Formats: sequence, C-alpha cells, structure tokens
Amino acid sequence: MFCFVSYADTNVSTATEEEFRQSFQNNAVAADQVAFERSYNALMNNLTARVVNSSGTSSPAPMFATGSAVYDPGAPNGTMYGLLQCMRDETAAECARCLQDSVQQLTSCCRGRLGGVVFGYNCYLRMEIYPYYNLALDGPPLLAPAPTIFASEGRDKKRIATLAVAIPVGTVVAAIVMVGVFLYRREVDRKKTPPDNYSSIDEDIGYVEPEQLNLLVLRAATNNFSEENKLGEGGFGEVFKGTLHNGDQIAVKKLSRGSSQGFQELKNELVLAAKLKHRNLVQLLGVSLQQEKLVIYEYLPNRSLDTFLSVKRQKLDWSRRFAIICDIARGLLYLHEESCLKVIHRDLKPSNVLLDADMNPKISDFGIARAFGGDQSRHITRRPVGTLGYMSPEYAYWGHVSTKSDIFSFGVIVLEMVTGRRNNSVYSDTSDSVSMLGHVWGKWRAGSMADVVDPLLAESGYPESEVLNCIEIGLLCVQENPVDRPDASTVVLMLSSPTSMSNYHRAPSRPAFTFSSGFTESDQIIQQDSRPKTSDGGVLLITDKKSSMTTVSQNEMTISVLRPR
Repeated sequence: MFCFVSYADTNVSTATEEEFRQSFQNNAVAADQVAFERSYNALMNNLTARVVNSSGTSSPAPMFATGSAVYDPGAPNGTMYGLLQCMRDETAAECARCLQDSVQQLTSCCRGRLGGVVFGYNCYLRMEIYPYYNLALDGPPLLAPAPTIFASEGRDKKRIATLAVAIPVGTVVAAIVMVGVFLYRREVDRKKTPPDNYSSIDEDIGYVEPEQLNLLVLRAATNNFSEENKLGEGGFGEVFKGTLHNGDQIAVKKLSRGSSQGFQELKNELVLAAKLKHRNLVQLLGVSLQQEKLVIYEYLPNRSLDTFLSVKRQKLDWSRRFAIICDIARGLLYLHEESCLKVIHRDLKPSNVLLDADMNPKISDFGIARAFGGDQSRHITRRPVGTLGYMSPEYAYWGHVSTKSDIFSFGVIVLEMVTGRRNNSVYSDTSDSVSMLGHVWGKWRAGSMADVVDPLLAESGYPESEVLNCIEIGLLCVQENPVDRPDASTVVLMLSSPTSMSNYHRAPSRPAFTFSSGFTESDQIIQQDSRPKTSDGGVLLITDKKSSMTTVSQNEMTISVLRPR
C-alpha cells in the first residue's frame, strides 16, 4: 500500500472504531507453521518496539517500521517481510496497544498463512513472504530466536525480481482493504440512524453548489427573497420565484430556521430528487448551503393543482382534468415501479402537484418520502406524517407505509377533480353523508352519478362513460383494505383503456372515512356482472334492490347503528 486517505466528522476515535479490525490473508500455508509463527512473533515484537520508541529524548516516536526475518533458510522464499504503522496523532501507548491487537488478530485468524494484512482505523499491519516496500528502509538485524536468521544480501537480486509482481498485488490488496473499511463505516452509520429516518437508502450525497446558483446569485434573482416574489409557504419554509441574469426562471425553496422540517428532510429530498427523473416529477436544478439552506427547482408558472381546485375550477374543463389525472398516475407508476428506487411519497395532495405552463402536472416535495431497496415494499413508522384527508387509514392509525398509501391519496385527488369539492367539504344538504367520500359512495350506490359531477363540467359537457370510469377508479383507490386497492400500473391501464375495467375483478365497496349523518344501507359488494350500462356505453354500478332495503323496526322506534371511526 503506497498511500492512505482517511477522514471523519470527529477528532476522537470511538470505541467501535478502536476495536475494528479488518484482516485479509494469503491462501498458502507455511510447511513448518511452528517455525513460521515463532519468526512472525519475534519480527512483530521487534517492529512494534521500533514503532513506539523514539531515538532520543527530544525525538517523537517514528510510528512506522519495516523489517524482515528468515523463517525457513532452505526455502527459495523463506523470508518474511513486515510493516507496522500507526496514525501519528496516537500516543505511544495507544499505538502499542493497537499494534498488539492487530498482531494477535493476524495470528488467530490466519495461523501459518504466508502473508496477511490487518487494517484498523488507527494502525496498520502487513506481513508477506516477498518484498513490497523499499528494502532500504529495513531496520537493523533482528535478534530472533533460533532457528530464525536474517536474509543475506545475496537475495537482494531475487527480491528485486519479485518486486514487479509484488507492486500490483499490493495495490489490489490495498484497494480491497479500503473498500472493506468504507462498507463497514457505512454499516455503522446506518445503525446509528434513527429507526424512523425518512430514507431507508443510505446515500452520501455530494451537495453540489453550482457557481451560477450560489447565495449571491439567488439573492439577486429573488430580489433578496422579497415578499412580492413569494410563491407559497409550507412546513419546510418559504418558496420564492427567481429570475436569473439570462432570463431563466427558477423556484427557490428556503429552509426557515424555525421549520418543522429539519436538515434530514432536506437531505432526503435532495437525494431522491437527484435520483428521480421523470416528466411528471419536479426537476431539481441545484442546492446552496452557504449561510442559508436553499434548494432550487424548475419554475412552474401555474403553481399548484390546489389553486385551481379552490378558485380556478372554471379553467379546468374535463379534458384537462382527465389529462392531469392520467399524468399523476404515470408519475406514481414511475415512483413505485419504474425508477431505480421504490419511492412512496407519503404526502400526495393537490398542493404538492405543480402545473407547468402547459398545465402538465409534476409531483413535488419529497421531504418525507420513503425510498425502499430490493424487495422491500412496506414499512412501519412510529411517527405518521402527512395531511389528514389524504392519509390512508392503515397509515394514519398504525403507521403502515406501502405503495397503497399513495394510491389512497391519489383516489381522493381523483374524486376531488370529478366533484370539484375538497375532501373536507361538508355536505349539509344531504341526509346520507357528511363527507365527500361518503357522499360519492352514496350516489354511486343509488346510481345518481350525475349528482356528484362538478356543475361547471355539466355546463361545458363531458363524456359520461369517462367520468364514471374515473369515479369508479377513485372509489377503488380509497378502499379501506389496502389489498382491495389497485396498484399504480393497474390504475394507468384502467385510465388509458376503459375496456380494461371489465377485466378488473373487484368492484368498489364502502370506502374508508365515510361518515354518515344517520342510518345507511348495508354495504354489500356489487357483483361485476350486474352493472347496468349508461346511455353512451359506460358502466354504472347500482345496488341490487334486494340487498339495499332499508331496515325498520316493527314498533316504529328509531334504530341506531354504531360504526367504528
């Protein structure tokens, strides 16, 4: 090994680091293991003493020594070569203790092996039967116990001849050692991470700070983060519009000092945003971490879907709404199945769906997203986070996170797009439900789908079958049992090919969070083959009259039916 680079976030070694040893050994074994081990112990004791002992009262310990010893005078390669080294900030006692542990480890793990390496955080040991360092560095002859003797000068030519082979072998061993230490440190960092950390992928992100997006440039672009450039505000902080000197527009997210989302959420968002590339995801442009923590995204002039659902619904005809629904589904399909990571957003809602100049939706805000690797598909968190009304019941109540959590949120958005009503809207004008999901479900059972469609859509006209198809998909996505919800690929297929709905062998049942204002009919799953057709060929679900008769008491007293919340 010719050089070594190490860095850490502390100037003091931890107990775990001091105990860590990574060893590698040669596969060949000495013929006379007793003589080999005797020579090895004598050589290591001598080198350890030279490493920690200074040459004078004013000279520090060298912390480095090399030497050789003969373990088999009759063998062609009967000489062993040793190198010991300690970090120079170690004391002599700490260095000696580290080297003694390494000497013992090589003996215990690699008894009689013709070569080995023990790598620790604070010391290094290597022994081979060929020269792998400059022989001019060898120390004085070692007074080793018989029958150990030192190599004569007659072997120098043979040593030099083997040096050409030793150098590449040593380089490979050094690379293996450094990779092993890197993997070990990453595993230690993973175990130190809190169990409810937002990202399950251990990634070291390099916070690249492009020169054109430094703090001074961003201050100038946003007019020093002025109020007139402010686009919005959330748990992370504030978002500002910026214009660069070349005319390009950007959105700058600024982490506030009192933010409820911390640096871990910022790192999580940067890691995921840097790895995820899709036309329906907001593009990350850069990050600046000088005096302020700033994340720079592409600017989307139409802001969020929430704005349009709240005050600009008249600008969303059905063709545009349907296109937005389909693109959000494609974005989820990419996150769940097509990207290099399996990502669960955990906070999908209209305010986190941004619209570009052409009204194309882009999913944003990955601060609390979960990223899974391999075959992992679900997680249980002790701290559910998200937005009430869009959180699935299994996640809100028990912290169960899966791709079906995002599907539930998507279903709520679909029903909001169709009805033009927010999920927390109170339906005081109806007698069967006080929630949006319950209201849609009641009309679905009664076959009165026209009553739930946004009146603004009725004015401009809409394809009945396509709207009913979206209502059914929305109800399927908000089923209480996650198993009953379709996955993202199925949703995309059903949206792109309405005929595929007839191949889906599950019909909606009562969705989660349907709060009734009084007694409602029994909830029986509607059989697929009993679906009547609409005037334009669409499929309409209604309940069989025999299964939906209202229950009454014989003495005309009222009946109270209790349902779990």
